[in-house]
Amino acid sequence: MNNKFTLSAIVIALLAAGWGGYKLGSQSQHTNDAPTTKQTAEAGRKVLYWYDPMVPGQRFDKPGKSPFMDMELVPRYASESGQESDTGVSISARQQQNLGIKTAPAERHTFSSNLKAYGTVAVNERTLSTLSAPSAGVIEQLKVRALQQSVKAGETLAVIWNPSWSSAQQEYLAIRAVGDSALTQAARQRLALQFMPESVIRAVERSGKVQPRMTITAPRSGYVSKLEVREGQQVATAQPLFELASLDPVWVVIDYPQSQAERIRLGDRVTATSSAWPSVSFDGRVSELLPELDATTRNLKARIELSNPQQQLKPGMYLNVASASSHERSALAIPQSALITTGENSHVLLSDGNGHFTPVAVRTGESQGDWVEILEGLKEGQPVVTSGQFMLDSEASLRNALPQFSEAKTSTEAQTKQEPEETQYSTTGVIKAITGESLTISHEAIPALKWGPMTMDFTLPGGKLPEGVETGSHVSFSFTMDDSGIVIRHIMPADMKMDMSGGRP
Repeated sequence: MNNKFTLSAIVIALLAAGWGGYKLGSQSQHTNDAPTTKQTAEAGRKVLYWYDPMVPGQRFDKPGKSPFMDMELVPRYASESGQESDTGVSISARQQQNLGIKTAPAERHTFSSNLKAYGTVAVNERTLSTLSAPSAGVIEQLKVRALQQSVKAGETLAVIWNPSWSSAQQEYLAIRAVGDSALTQAARQRLALQFMPESVIRAVERSGKVQPRMTITAPRSGYVSKLEVREGQQVATAQPLFELASLDPVWVVIDYPQSQAERIRLGDRVTATSSAWPSVSFDGRVSELLPELDATTRNLKARIELSNPQQQLKPGMYLNVASASSHERSALAIPQSALITTGENSHVLLSDGNGHFTPVAVRTGESQGDWVEILEGLKEGQPVVTSGQFMLDSEASLRNALPQFSEAKTSTEAQTKQEPEETQYSTTGVIKAITGESLTISHEAIPALKWGPMTMDFTLPGGKLPEGVETGSHVSFSFTMDDSGIVIRHIMPADMKMDMSGGRP
């Protein structure tokens, strides 16, 4: 009996121990499976890279400690808004709002082909006239004694006394008194050969007296631009005495860029205005297209003839010149702010309307105001990013998605060859100086390089800056470093700031 009881107790104890072990094992397995399940859920999301939120432009291929800050690297998942592709980048609506991204469609815009230029008033050289002494003599009277003195047509300028005329005129009067017409005609011709004006010869004939003095008069109204003699001075035959100039009409020489060469033609009517006479408009025409190109400014020149009846325009005045007739044309265009210029190439960020942005190379034409003509690369209605391009590039790390347009591939092998990725760094600063392809920029701290704020030189390939960027401009830019130096890859006006109140997306 005791053996049976003992056997039953042992069986019961074994069953109890087995049940307790099963329950404990189940609880332990459930407890251990919880993190495994969580890890599996996280592992189900594809990690693109790890990054330091304080230095989002730097990527890492595995987790770990940030080399810049005392914090762990954060994963960037493919399902998040920063997912990249070979042809662009996708950005969520929240990120677009934080980055201040705005778009506008490429549309038809009216471009005016009117010429607009600045010019300087100059003397019309076709009105210049030089008055010379018809024969040797002495300046007995000088009526004009100062440069730029105004004169009227027919006004006496000087009186010349010529003693050599006296004997010739007396001989002519004596022969004329004889009555021999042939001898009289010969003597008269000798007077003309001494450069004696016809008016003087007729005065001798009318008065029958010697006329040794000759009066120099102004042939037209104007002013004295050159005064070569003084009263009492002895002059030689054909010696210049005065130079007269007229102010009606006047010349205006304008400079205009080569891109506007088709806007101006010989004979075109123009109007000009001056700050000296704001309510007056001066009419004229293009009289000459000058053949030489200015080697310094690379501008062409044109000569315009303006009527100036009241002589309000004076040599040296600045004028605004515009075509009198309007010529307009329609062309595909985008806002200037949408254009990103890198070296000698230009591109825009094209939006598909669903948060995906693709870089597109474009060929530009004429620029007027806030619009730039697009010759190739876009179609009407396609939306392009007009604000936040640089922040989009920096925040979403588009450096792998945006092609380096300045390094165009020239062969199939170059297109298929995979080149090592260049690390780019982004910051903001103020341009202090521009010298060719060299920019001196006072920039903010760059944690990725452990640089503090400093002023240094950067190289901009091609030296071409975006519209409105000049010395003193506040800019955002990214750059790379290699054996050739520090090279700027993207530069734009820093006309917007990251909205940090909502945090980095």
